[in-house]
Amino acid sequence: MNKFYKLLLIGALVTVTCSGIAQQIKLSANVKQALTKVSPDQIKADIAYLADDKLQGRLPGTPGFQMAIDYVVGRLKSLDVKPAGENGTWLQQVKLRKAFVKDPAISLDNGLPVKSGADYTISPNPVMPAVSFNAPLVFAGYGISEPALGYDDYAGLDVKGKVIVITRGSPDKFSSSVAAHTMNAAKILKEAAAHGAIGVIMANADSTLRMTAASRGVYSVLDKQGNVVISRTYADKINMVAAFGYKLFNTLLKQSGKSMPVLLAQLKAGTPVSFPLNTGIHASYTSTYVDVMGYNIIGKIEGSDPKLKKQYIVHSAHLDHLGVGTPVEGDSIYNGAHDNASGVASLLGIATIYKNIKIKPKRSILTVFVTGEELGELGSGYFAKHPTVPVKDIVADVNTDMPTIIAPLLSVTALGAEHSSLSKPVAEAAGYLGLGVEDDPEPKQARFTRSDQYSFVLAGIPALHIKYGSKTMDGKNNMNDLVAPWRAKYYHKPQDDINGIFDFGAGKKYAQLNFLIGYLVAQDPIKPTWNKGDIFGTN
Repeated sequence: MNKFYKLLLIGALVTVTCSGIAQQIKLSANVKQALTKVSPDQIKADIAYLADDKLQGRLPGTPGFQMAIDYVVGRLKSLDVKPAGENGTWLQQVKLRKAFVKDPAISLDNGLPVKSGADYTISPNPVMPAVSFNAPLVFAGYGISEPALGYDDYAGLDVKGKVIVITRGSPDKFSSSVAAHTMNAAKILKEAAAHGAIGVIMANADSTLRMTAASRGVYSVLDKQGNVVISRTYADKINMVAAFGYKLFNTLLKQSGKSMPVLLAQLKAGTPVSFPLNTGIHASYTSTYVDVMGYNIIGKIEGSDPKLKKQYIVHSAHLDHLGVGTPVEGDSIYNGAHDNASGVASLLGIATIYKNIKIKPKRSILTVFVTGEELGELGSGYFAKHPTVPVKDIVADVNTDMPTIIAPLLSVTALGAEHSSLSKPVAEAAGYLGLGVEDDPEPKQARFTRSDQYSFVLAGIPALHIKYGSKTMDGKNNMNDLVAPWRAKYYHKPQDDINGIFDFGAGKKYAQLNFLIGYLVAQDPIKPTWNKGDIFGTN
C-alpha cells in the first residue's frame, strides 16, 4: 500500500464525531434509503471507464470525447433521467472556435524598440481575420470599475478610442472572491469596452515571469449566428487584446515619470492611479481559425409540484479534459480521472439517488455535463447564457469539479455559498451527514471563480462548489498539506488515471452531500437569493 495513502488512513478505526453539528433536517424513509444507493464501486467503475486510455483524454471534438458522451447518456437512460437538450435530444451544440494569431506587429510612436515574443504578444481575434489600427496609450490601473466598492480606475480618465494598459491585480481590501471576479479577463474587457476603449494590453509587473505566446491557439464559443458568446480574449468593440513584458512596461512607466514599486503599492492600497502614457501605438495582426463542435449533455428529473416543477436546480460537472499532450514520465494521455471523471461519476451518483425516490422534489433537477471547462469554462458559459430551459427558471447551480476523493471526507468548504442563501441548505445537508463546514483554506487561489459554477454566477444564478475541508482521520486536520503532494504529482498530468490515489467512499459522501443540497433547495418554496448588497447580486 502506498505510504501516502497509509498516512491518510491512520486512525481509520477510531470513531469520528463532528461536535456541535446537529441534524437540522428530516428526510422520509424513502429518501434515506435512496441515499444508500450510491455505490463506491459504481463510482469507481464510472471513473475507470471515463479515464481509460481509449478515450484519449476526452478533448472536445475528438472520438474520445464522443465515447464519453455515449457512456454518460447510456448511464442517464438507465437511471430514468429524461433528455433535456436541444430539440428533444440529450445534447446541446457548443461551437468551439480555436483561433491562431499570425504576423503580430506593434510599434510605438515614441520610437521605443519592441520585439514580438520578447516585449509583447497579441491574442488572436475570433471574428476579425485582419486588424490594423493606431491609437493613444493610457494606463488604467487594474482596469477595475466598482464605484459601489469605493474603487474605480476609470474615474476621470478618458479612454474613448484608446488602448488601455493595465496590470493584473486588485486592491487588498477586496475579498478573495470579489478580487477574482473583478480580475476576470472577460470582465476587464467588458469594462474597457463600456468605457470606449478599443484595445486592452495586460502588462506584466513581475520581473521573474516570461512572456508566453498563445501558440496552441485560443478558444471561444460562437452562437448559431456566428457571434462570440464566450471568450477571454475578445469583447465587442475591442480590436486587440495583448500583453506587455515587464521590461517594456517598466520603461513606459519611467518615461511617464512613474515608479513601478510606488505605483503598485498605491494600487494595492486602494488608490487608483491612471494616466496617459504619452505615446501612441500602431498594431496589426491576422487570425486563422479551426472550428470544432463540442456538446453539453443535459438530463432532466421532473419535479412533483404542478407549479414549482417549472423551476430548476442544476447539478453540473465538466466532462472534458486535456486530451493528448506533452509526455510526462513516458505517458502522453491526460486521462483526467480526478479532473473530472470523478465529478461526472458524482453526478451519476446523484441521478442514482433520484431514481430510487418515489416522490420527486417540488422543483425539477437538471444534470448538466458540460464541455470545454479546461478551455475556459466554455460549455457552462454557453449553457448559462443559452440554457435549454428559460434562464429565469434556473434557481441554483451545485457544481462538482475535481472533488479530490483521496481521503475520507470529514469536512467541506462550500465555495461561493457565503454570497447567497445557499449557505443554509449547505449547513443543513452537511449537518445531516456529520460533516463540518469550514471557510475556504486557500482564499488566494480564488477557486470560486475558476470553475463552471462561475458561469452561472455571471448569469445571476446563485451557485456553489463543494471542496474538501481540513479535517483528517488522524486528527492532525491538515488535509490541505496532504493534498499538496498529490496535486503536484497528479493534477493536469497523465498520471491522473485510475491507478492514482482514491477513496471511493469519499466519492459516495460527496454525491450524497451535493444531492442533499440540491434536494433541500428543490423542496423549499422560496428561491435562493443573493445576500443583500453582494457584488454577485448586483453585477
